[in-house]
Amino acid sequence: MNICIFGASSSRLDQIFYQESEKTGRLIAEAGHCVVFGGGSDGLMGACARGAKAAGGRIIGIAPKIFDEPGILLQDCDELILTDSLSARKEKMFSMSNSFLALPGGIGTMDEFFEAITLRQLGLLQGPLVLLNTRGFYSPLVAFLENMAEQGFLSHNCLSLLRVCDTPAQALKALLLPDHLAGSIRRLEDYTR
Repeated sequence: MNICIFGASSSRLDQIFYQESEKTGRLIAEAGHCVVFGGGSDGLMGACARGAKAAGGRIIGIAPKIFDEPGILLQDCDELILTDSLSARKEKMFSMSNSFLALPGGIGTMDEFFEAITLRQLGLLQGPLVLLNTRGFYSPLVAFLENMAEQGFLSHNCLSLLRVCDTPAQALKALLLPDHLAGSIRRLEDYTR
């Protein structure tokens, strides 16, 4: 299975975020799955990809040509695909992946996450969509989405497409769990077993 990773490209975050991202990549590889990511060498994306590679996993980097500069892209990719734009990169990442995991991230991560959940809601994208809620990073976003649903701006069916997990092990289980068993946006205690 190809698991698409969205995540921060920053190299200035608290170390726990890099550690949890690297652990996530390692667990994905140990389970026999491939990491599809934005190709960056830094940040949480890079940490996740390096974790997967260190565990003997396959990693596919997909990046726009404008990022093909020394020191920006991870050179250890099993496959590196260059696209003409950020939009083309997202389209390629979506088409090559079976499930989707958002590590903590900024504007770019939010762009990818919201496009993925929109495409899922429209039936144009298949596969689980998971938020790795390291140190409660996504808790305010989850509360915001739940508030949107309570006020009628978002359907509760849309919320049911999202899985929220606190640890890399829970996230991996959530990525592999079929939709009819996943529950909803609320904490999924079954992932801890």
